[in-house]
Formats: sequence, C-alpha cells, structure tokens
Amino acid sequence: MKNPRVLLLTIALWVPALAGYADESIKVDGRTVDVHVPASYSPSNPAAVVMLLHGFGGSGRQMERYMRFERLADEEGFLYLHPNGSRRRGRRYWAATDACCNLRPGSLADVKFLSAVLDEVGRKFSVDPSRIYLVGHSNGGFMSYRMACEHADRFAAIASLAGATWSNPRACRPSEPVHILQIHGTRDEIIRYPGGSLDRGVRYPGAVATTEMWATYNGCSITPDTSSPNLDLDTRLAGDETVVARYTAGCSAGGSAELWTIVGGGHIPSLSSDFAREVVDYLLAHPKPGPPTVSMQAPGSSEPLSIGETP
Repeated sequence: MKNPRVLLLTIALWVPALAGYADESIKVDGRTVDVHVPASYSPSNPAAVVMLLHGFGGSGRQMERYMRFERLADEEGFLYLHPNGSRRRGRRYWAATDACCNLRPGSLADVKFLSAVLDEVGRKFSVDPSRIYLVGHSNGGFMSYRMACEHADRFAAIASLAGATWSNPRACRPSEPVHILQIHGTRDEIIRYPGGSLDRGVRYPGAVATTEMWATYNGCSITPDTSSPNLDLDTRLAGDETVVARYTAGCSAGGSAELWTIVGGGHIPSLSSDFAREVVDYLLAHPKPGPPTVSMQAPGSSEPLSIGETP
C-alpha cells in the first residue's frame, strides 16, 4: 500500500489544480479592470463575455451591487467585468453620444478604451466572439448604444436601462445587425421615456423611438409583437408591471429589437430578484449567427495596453 503521507501530499498538490481559474485584474491605458472568472471556465470551452457600464458619476462596483450579475456569471459560466469610465471634474462618465454625456466633444477615448479592454480579455482568456454583450444604465446605456453603432461586429446584443441612442439616425451606421434590448420606466425624470434633453440642450430620442430606430437598422418591421406576458422588474410597483414589445418580424440575421416598459418606473428602479436573470437570459439567447466559433484567445501578454488617448 502506498505511504499515506505521500498520498496526502499528492492530493494537496493536485487539489489547487481543480480549483479553476482565479479572478484577474487587467490594466488598459492606466485603468485597472477586474475580470470575474467563473469556476467552470476552461480554455478549451470559449466563454461568453458580459460587460456592465455604470451611469454618470457612478462606478463599476456600484453598478454590480445594484444589478447583481456576478452570481449569474458563476451559474452560466461567462466572463464578467464592470470597468470604470473616464474621470473629469471628480466624476466618472462615459464619452457616449452628443446628448449624454460627452464632456469632451468628439472624443473617442472611451470607445477605444472599451475596445482595448475586450482585446486584452481575448488575449488572456478563451473567448467566444459570437457571445460578447454590453449592459449599461443611464450614461452607460448611451455608451452601450455608441459601441453597438461603431463596433457592431463585436457585439451580439446590448441591453440599456434608462439610456438612449443617437437622436440623429445618420450618426449611427452599424456595420451589421445587433440585438437591442431597451428597458425604461415611464416616470423616469432624468432620461425621460418620451425623449428630451439634458443640460447640454442636445435632444435624445425616447424609449420607443430608440427601439424603433434600431429595429430599422436591423431590418425589422416596426410593428411590435406585444403578446408576451408582463415581467416583474420593480419591487416598488405592484404586480407584473413591465410590458414587453418585441420587434422580430423580418429582421436581418443577428438583429432584433425589444422594449421592456416599466409602467410607473423611475430612473433607478428598485430591481426585483428577476431583473438580472431576465436580462442575462435575454443576452445569452441572442448570439451572433453563424457556424460554431473558435476561441479569440491570442498568445498571452503581461504588458498593459496603450490606446494613445489617456482619459
């Protein structure tokens, strides 16, 4: 019989290898981004990526505490990150559309930054390029739309809570379809459901107009299917208060649009325990079309990226 001490030592050395990959921090242009790696991650099985974008003045960690996606990353096996935006005048923000909240007009800093973050994640991990998703709240929602406009080839789907797209349809020229989910409360006093403007005076489209605009980009009919049952997304409101409208008829492959209207909901809804699950289920059900994917993983590099324009 093998020496028990040798056997115990062998097990002690072997067990850490079963523990999976640990969370990792990456550095891109001076900003540190934490990547949550689920225990089920394996380089042989390319993983989906979900990136969460905070609102104006917020942070990635605050947004995770609000939306609670990390537990679903563990359950569903996707890589998850919630980066911080640029900082100016002591507040974080995303240089998104002209209406919200580009404090440096014409700046591509955050577009380049988020693209570089995805590049670095692809270097360090095995990533399924057909399942890369963005979720944003408010200013982060605006930024999600900008990324879908400028890098439609990278994102399978985005979800925006209380955000909006460009008001000028010609400002957005997506190179291919992207699945779009707009979530908005009818009593939002910051980013108004019917549309409006912020302190810069530049108008943003309302929730319906945003969704219809993207339905048009994606080749869909703008007559929605409203037969789906309501959802319960806001704990302050009684019953299943959220009305679902799907724009899926006639869409080009890889594209659709969907609007979840929280009737009576404000700018920061009191999210129900169903919210994160409903959003993640929506995202994962909408990969880019095509044959089975191969990993985006490139040879690893420990060098931080530089994208030229420091926030």
